Amino acid sequence: MIEDQLAKEFLRVTELAAIDSARTMGQGERRHSDHVATEAMRRAMDTLPMRGEVVIGEGERDEAPMLFIGEKVGRGGASDPEVDIAVDPLEGTNLCATGAPGAIAVLAASERGGLLKAPDCYMEKIIVGPRAKGSIHLDAPVAENLKAIAKRLEREVNELVVIVLDRERHEQLIADIRAAGARIKLIGDGDLSAGISAAVRGTNVHAVMGIGGAPEGVLTAAALRCLNGGMQARLVPTKEGQEERMKAMGITDPKRIYSERDLAPGDEILFAASGVTDGALLKGVRFFGHGHRVASVLMSRKSRMIRFVDTVHVEESPGIGIEF
Repeated sequence: MIEDQLAKEFLRVTELAAIDSARTMGQGERRHSDHVATEAMRRAMDTLPMRGEVVIGEGERDEAPMLFIGEKVGRGGASDPEVDIAVDPLEGTNLCATGAPGAIAVLAASERGGLLKAPDCYMEKIIVGPRAKGSIHLDAPVAENLKAIAKRLEREVNELVVIVLDRERHEQLIADIRAAGARIKLIGDGDLSAGISAAVRGTNVHAVMGIGGAPEGVLTAAALRCLNGGMQARLVPTKEGQEERMKAMGITDPKRIYSERDLAPGDEILFAASGVTDGALLKGVRFFGHGHRVASVLMSRKSRMIRFVDTVHVEESPGIGIEF
């Protein structure tokens, strides 16, 4: 099983990416923060006993020098597992660059064919937790979806909190949500973290709506398969050549509505994330005199395991003190 062989190693991959990117926190250089996280993640993955292929990465090969879609990773031989990898080395590059909360390093993995190969384009999404799963439809009016979610949660619509990316393209969506009576939490970045929070009780987030990145959508779907959350999504090509790229990846119907199972159909799905800056689910990296502390979450669909991990890395030096 991939979980038995690689779960701890994948956790280490996100930890190393989080640590390196956290060192750039607040420096205002989002591209540098992303580059540092990407290099750290790639170096770590190339040490793993697997035959990995990046199916969701930093972009196409000519646009991303590392962790591009189709890149081979790992040092595995013929007897090692074939693994599909989806990565976002630094989800929330702007959040890290400005020191804002919610930046994380993320990786999802599955057996070959277990994660949708999707181009780096936009994706329309609705995400809900386990209790509202199956009650939503991407083409239904906003008010109808909100009523359905509220009914499943045994709440009134005005008690719902919906996360939406603060973008000009969401002007009508925001107006429709408010007209229906629900409350909105606008975010600048980080719709992957938002999607996970919608599937976790106690976060006071009941749904995520709007258009975000397709790579983040596939990663969210992988997490939702582990959390038993629900999702509907549709790819939104906006640039010339993206529909052709979709066809080359085997996506023949650009208007298809995907569920979380369609986006992440694998049986052995692993999802790992480590906090870079403080967020609702994970604390950011803490540095002390001779080491650092990282908060992470590791999920497995097959074993139905969700493990929160608090790791302290200590460097060799006399007189080290660790605060708990």
